[in-house]
Amino acid sequence: MEKGECILYPCYFNAAYTRKEGRRVPRSLGSKGPVITDIERALKKSGVTYRVEEHHHPAHWARREGRVVAAWTDRKELLIRKVAQKLEVRK
Repeated sequence: MEKGECILYPCYFNAAYTRKEGRRVPRSLGSKGPVITDIERALKKSGVTYRVEEHHHPAHWARREGRVVAAWTDRKELLIRKVAQKLEVRK
């Protein structure tokens, strides 16, 4: 990972997960079963450049969900909130 990049995993936005399981947004902003393509779409809408990688979240190694590396120099929490607000909510 380069300086000025943030890694985003689908578990950050999963409303079914607890904070301990990796959710990083309030349940109200979470989505049901988010996948990489949902995050890609949200980043595209936000105008943030990104790339998809075949890596997985260390706590969810068996799921093989992938991750998105976004070009972002501000605080990571701001990017997570921005993406969560653009996700199509599937509740």
